Amino acid sequence: MQEGLKKASTRKQAAISFLKLAASGNVNEAYGNYVSPNFRHHNPYFRGDTESLKAGMAEAAAKFPNTTLEVQHALEEDDLVAVHSRVQHDSNQPEIAVVHIFRFEDDRIAELWDVGQEAPADSPNEHGMF
Repeated sequence: MQEGLKKASTRKQAAISFLKLAASGNVNEAYGNYVSPNFRHHNPYFRGDTESLKAGMAEAAAKFPNTTLEVQHALEEDDLVAVHSRVQHDSNQPEIAVVHIFRFEDDRIAELWDVGQEAPADSPNEHGMF
């Protein structure tokens, strides 16, 4: 039982580490340490292969070198991990609520989905997005 708990905990931490590395511009390290050779993703703005998304992440990191990613929640069930984050590319840019869903094969990210929404300046919801 402890082995299963240890492995599950490692997946959640791996997902968070991947996101933090990518957001801080360490895209090669993020992919080298955490991504499976069988990786595929579902971002509609890039082809579904590893290299296309990796290049897009590197381009975003170069364009927005001051990006911050603050994890709000991280959930794990079996081989899936979901991370809800507050992302801001620069102090003069709006915050973005992002949810990444990871599917793992063993200790590597095999599949990734992501959805994001810009936080509106004047939301009527007093609870906010975070």
